[in-house]
Amino acid sequence: MRSTGTLFFIAAIMVLLDFYVYQAIKTVTQPLSERVRMYIHVGFWLISVLTIFSLLAFPFVPALQQSKLFRNYVFAILAGLFIAKLIAATIFLVDDIRRTGWWAISKVYRSTGGQMLGDGQMVSRSVFLSWIGLGLGSTLFGTMLFGFRNKYNYQVKKIQLQFANLPKAFDGLKLVQISDVHSGSLQDLSAVNKGIDLILKQNPDIIFFTGDLVNDRATEMEPLKASFARLKAPLGVYSTLGNHDYGDYVQWPNTAAKKDNLAALINLHKEMGWDILMNENRIIEKAGEQIAVLGIENWGAKGRFPKYGKMEQAVIGTEQVPFKMLLSHDPSHWDAQVKTTYKDIDIMFAGHTHGMQFGLENPYFKWSPVKWMYKQWAGLYEDGNQKLYVNRGFGFIGYPGRVGIMPEITVIEFTKA
Repeated sequence: MRSTGTLFFIAAIMVLLDFYVYQAIKTVTQPLSERVRMYIHVGFWLISVLTIFSLLAFPFVPALQQSKLFRNYVFAILAGLFIAKLIAATIFLVDDIRRTGWWAISKVYRSTGGQMLGDGQMVSRSVFLSWIGLGLGSTLFGTMLFGFRNKYNYQVKKIQLQFANLPKAFDGLKLVQISDVHSGSLQDLSAVNKGIDLILKQNPDIIFFTGDLVNDRATEMEPLKASFARLKAPLGVYSTLGNHDYGDYVQWPNTAAKKDNLAALINLHKEMGWDILMNENRIIEKAGEQIAVLGIENWGAKGRFPKYGKMEQAVIGTEQVPFKMLLSHDPSHWDAQVKTTYKDIDIMFAGHTHGMQFGLENPYFKWSPVKWMYKQWAGLYEDGNQKLYVNRGFGFIGYPGRVGIMPEITVIEFTKA
């Protein structure tokens, strides 16, 4: 986080939350012995002080900024504690509104309210609601800690799609999509290689990668380059860029350094044998028939995500090709431009959301907070003859784990309707 002012503001909020939560802890620990209460209270404030110190030290200690352990795990734990306390404080606020209401009643209706509460007495904090608040916060925090173990728990999602205009020569085409590797976060090379083995085990005819190979810098990929270079398919491996690949989220010494980083990343794709598509296309021929693979640079319709992509360039030369597949990192591109202007794109492949790495998902139901920002955030979406598939991501960023939304390897078999 570049703004120290923002950090101090967050730290101030955390201090207020700590004092608020502490009031509930005092309530629920009243029945305990004095020594046990002391251990709990001291432990709470020790953790709180270390949390604030770690947050404020981050901008001033280069070793912390460069440490994957600190950036991945410590920051995730700090964020988890903050969210857990915020949820608990929401429950406590409900209790305090209740208490204030009863106190006000006792003042207005002294003959009845005063007798119920005792003259001048404030309503005591509810032990039950205090336990509810602390329990919900602790459950969320525990769930996030448990999610650390799922970050390399790759899941293969298999689906079949039918298209009336799919050339007969490509009937039965098997495609694998991965997205959002975020190599700067990956530390377990053995686990990553197991994921790559799982991809190769699917025997795909073609492989798509839909952006965010790194968090910020091309150098993050060096330890993993040989592993991902293993990805091969008869019809090729095609890739494109995501918002993180441009180095927009770090401070560079100058413009040239940022430009060189992007050039190095693009070259890295090529060195791995990936055909990176920069607002361009490739036409694949088989038995005299054709399909087109288009790829554009990042194009986002949400927030401040940049619009580097140029669809008008990517479609050149594909006008007569009957079946078109588009690689575009951000799923918001589908509603904003593809569906409205490029109706001959049969299917778009995206990533970007990671399913927020947090949510609930089963064969009948899926939910994640990310749905409040992205209408299409995980899985298959259809509108008329056009389709969109949003991959849940191979890697992770920020929170080094997965809760409910697992890392994904997508396998799609195309058949002619």
